[in-house]
Amino acid sequence: QVQLVESGGGLVQAGGSLRLSCAASGRTFSNHDMGWFRQAPGKEREFVAYINWTGDNTFYRETAKGRFTISRDNAKNTLYLQMNSLKPEDTAVYYCAASRLRLLGSAYDRPFMYDYWGQGTQVTVSS
Repeated sequence: QVQLVESGGGLVQAGGSLRLSCAASGRTFSNHDMGWFRQAPGKEREFVAYINWTGDNTFYRETAKGRFTISRDNAKNTLYLQMNSLKPEDTAVYYCAASRLRLLGSAYDRPFMYDYWGQGTQVTVSS
């Protein structure tokens, strides 16, 4: 069992930056592939970024490439999402998620592949 708690969301102007954190409980964090997803009002939850359990493979949604960076610190049981050059369309609740599977090359962008979810943190980007 992994419990996840996101933090770092807030209100920022377009062009600004935020760094989201996801603190994981338990000693198994380093064994899990991790992802960031987001959900805007009235829309489905969508993939943002993925990182494998060792941290040496990452993938991003197309609109996040070059602006967002996913990383992890397994010694601190923490996942990060650095978001730069934020746009109003990035406004959403952001969730971190952990999978019990090795997802590399296999549907890492699908919410149903993840087993544990945090409660989410709101990110609002004003124009």
